[in-house]
Amino acid sequence: MKKVFSLSELANEIDKKRNGKKVVFTNGCFDLLHVGHVRYLQEARALGDFLVLGLNSDASVSKLKGPERPVQVQDDRAEILASLECISFVTIFDEPTPLNLIETIKPDILVKGGDWPVEKIVGADFVLKNGGQVKSLPFHKGRSTTGIIDKILKTT
Repeated sequence: MKKVFSLSELANEIDKKRNGKKVVFTNGCFDLLHVGHVRYLQEARALGDFLVLGLNSDASVSKLKGPERPVQVQDDRAEILASLECISFVTIFDEPTPLNLIETIKPDILVKGGDWPVEKIVGADFVLKNGGQVKSLPFHKGRSTTGIIDKILKTT
């Protein structure tokens, strides 16, 4: 089953399948998938019927994380994430923030990791104004892409 869509394709897919079901949205770089990511994504999915993941493009990851990132290209990251059972849809975005995605998808629940306070989550105002919920899920300490990269670099 196809899970990776352009934004316009995704909007159509969600419209077809919504039928009163709860759409959960999250976003991120997910450069090196680790257990903290998997736990977070499973928790996010448990909040609704569909989990939509907005994946930062390679260009936006480089702007956010520096010129050495991402480690994996966007199409590989998208395919890996789409293979997870908890993820319903993946779309890649190139903008500095996922606001356009959020306004197009109109999620019922907007989720970010615990390192993001609710008041700083992009799109929170839009989702709340439209009757949705915004949640900051607990952060899984000791699990980070940067930590993995640092460990690899120390062993080479």
